[in-house]
Amino acid sequence: MSANAIRASPADAVPPTVLVIGAVASVQTGASLAKSLFDDVGPGGTVLLRVLLAAVVLLAIWRPRTRGIERRDWLLVVTFGVALAGMNFAFYSALDRIPLGVAVTLEFVGPLGVAVAGSRRALDLLWVAMAAAGILLLADPFTGGGTDALGAALALLAGAFWAAYILLSARAGQAFPGGSGLSLAMVVASAVLLPFGIAEGGSELLDPHVLLVGAGVAMLSSAIPYSLELEALRRLPAHVFGVLMSLEPGMAALVGFVVLGEVLGLRDAVAIGLVVTASAGAARAAGAGRPPVID
Repeated sequence: MSANAIRASPADAVPPTVLVIGAVASVQTGASLAKSLFDDVGPGGTVLLRVLLAAVVLLAIWRPRTRGIERRDWLLVVTFGVALAGMNFAFYSALDRIPLGVAVTLEFVGPLGVAVAGSRRALDLLWVAMAAAGILLLADPFTGGGTDALGAALALLAGAFWAAYILLSARAGQAFPGGSGLSLAMVVASAVLLPFGIAEGGSELLDPHVLLVGAGVAMLSSAIPYSLELEALRRLPAHVFGVLMSLEPGMAALVGFVVLGEVLGLRDAVAIGLVVTASAGAARAAGAGRPPVID
């Protein structure tokens, strides 16, 4: 047996494209499972469970050292944590009002904006216009027959926090080893979400069934996809990874239909297709120049 065979992990036998698609499916399955908790503990309680339990897992994995961290790096951790809390709370609040596929599509405006920010290429303007057309189709502000207005606004707010998360994640990756910065930021996010989660969930947060489902949400939405994406990034070009991640809105619509029974109309399907195409195009153009950031 060769040394390479000894070092090979089980994940090496899985094509990297399958790993990315598996990560995307895991995140959206986690979101659909989270939605099942809304009747028990509300979006606030659900997001608290997800972030808090994910923080516990990440702390156990990375065991970050707090001694010797400079003040500016602590400020980065706090800002990063607030962005994480805002992104998750806004998204789960949107999910309480609109279908999963629609919420993810609108949220994708954030990473798309980061991908084309500062670009002067005419092609990137096309991607922005295409995404804007998709958002207008979903919102339908002209006839009033579109997506719930507050739900759409919350999903777009989640997208703005997602953009901040991407930028802060890159800085945290430079300031802290491995996932130490992310694990500390998760602790901050848990503290920020604590009053909202307790206000909505109350004593139900300690119910064994709720805790079990919450643990499943944390694993499906954080631990599993994070591991799959890290392995895929080791073997895939950045632009290919970015294009595959752009399938998230489509996967969200599929999971929403299969798991939650959320049926989208033709207009919604066209809108999602526009945003997916725009995101994939922007990721392909921008990805070759910089590595993607794991969500």
